[in-house]
Amino acid sequence: MNKNNKIHFEVSERKVLLRFFDVTFVFVAIYLVGHSLDLQYLESSVSNYYYVIALALYINIIGTVFEIYDLQVASNQYQVLRSAILTVSTTVLFYLLTPVFSAELPSNRFQILTFYFTFLFALLIWRTFYVNFLASSRFVQNVLLVCNREQVEELILDLEKSDPHYRIVAYVNSDRKKNDEFEYHYIQQIHIDDLVTFVNKNNLFEIVVASQNTEDITTDLYLQLLHLLESGNTIREYTQVYEAKMQRIPLHYITRDFYKFFPFNRSNNNQLYLLNVRIMETIISLIGLIIGTLLIPFIILGNALGNRGKLFYTQERVGKNGEIFQILKFRTMINNAESKRGVVFSSPNDNRITPFGKFLRKTRIDEFPQFVNILKGEMAVIGPRPERPFFVKEIAEIMPFYETRHVIKPGLTGWAQVNYSYGESMDDSLIKLQYDLYYIKHRSIFLDLNIVIKTFSTVLFYRGQ
Repeated sequence: MNKNNKIHFEVSERKVLLRFFDVTFVFVAIYLVGHSLDLQYLESSVSNYYYVIALALYINIIGTVFEIYDLQVASNQYQVLRSAILTVSTTVLFYLLTPVFSAELPSNRFQILTFYFTFLFALLIWRTFYVNFLASSRFVQNVLLVCNREQVEELILDLEKSDPHYRIVAYVNSDRKKNDEFEYHYIQQIHIDDLVTFVNKNNLFEIVVASQNTEDITTDLYLQLLHLLESGNTIREYTQVYEAKMQRIPLHYITRDFYKFFPFNRSNNNQLYLLNVRIMETIISLIGLIIGTLLIPFIILGNALGNRGKLFYTQERVGKNGEIFQILKFRTMINNAESKRGVVFSSPNDNRITPFGKFLRKTRIDEFPQFVNILKGEMAVIGPRPERPFFVKEIAEIMPFYETRHVIKPGLTGWAQVNYSYGESMDDSLIKLQYDLYYIKHRSIFLDLNIVIKTFSTVLFYRGQ
């Protein structure tokens, strides 16, 4: 196959493809079934401009909540089936319960059942086609890596984990001092002299240069890379690829050139953006406190049965600009939890967490009182997780840039919280820091909305911490 005729999709383009054809297949199927069976409800649902927009928005928003646009899920037939059923069932329910934005309900239930199953089968047929054809090896993005031998395994695991179609097929060892042969699974080691020949014979998506030390790029290697660039091959620096694919900042690659990685988003100082965010936070906090108040009788009962002791607890946390504040939460641990073990990281299987406290954490109900902190201006709805002063001091001594998290308010939820599991160690803290810094760098209304939707997924799939 000619290089220019290869069919490849970037991650964002694949997600757009999924969203577009989800809506297209569903609408076409509903129209054809409604027209052929003369079902007025189905026909009117896809013929009225307002109904079409409402249904399309429901599909995309609810589908995002149930992770049907996650590329790992979209490439797995079983996970697609689960997410599709949840998406269709919830979408149809919302559509039926919003008469202002949907067609008038039919007089018989047969049309509703036909609408539901047409919707479901249309989505499943398209997604099955995607799994078996578009997500097949034909569309894998083959990549060549230029790096030191010691980096190969780490870099491959990071990049391929982020995108199921991104495949490192070969690497060039840029370390002049270590030119011995090294094999890692299916990865070929290409000698510098054979680089151009290999690239010309293989349909590569791009070449990724990951050498931290510029001295490792020899004159010979540099000239060959320059020749490949002039020949139309895509060459990118590893940190760019890492940030785009992983959606976090590659801290382990940042040295004295830190300013290249932290051109902090203008939104952090954009007064209009901050005002809009503050208004939305106030509204969300008031709604959250109302819901939390309604839940209190049940929480008191659960607390009495499986979490005996105080209902609330407060704890010092580090806020914006390093200022200390008292965070408010529903108590989830036994009384005097730190009397024996001292201050340590909490873990998912922590025996200090009570049975009812585990439920509160998994559903994120324990964090409802933090809406008070948000109303007081100590926290935001979205931001880095507020950490205890003890841990901040301990981590900051080991980890560069950790206190950079404090340039914005800590959040009830955040990019790190929805993308990574509970932090039990320094390594976990490093990964979460990478996500936090990515959010600070790319902060926007769209990223905020993405986090809110992912938070709903976390609650619905019982993945709370």
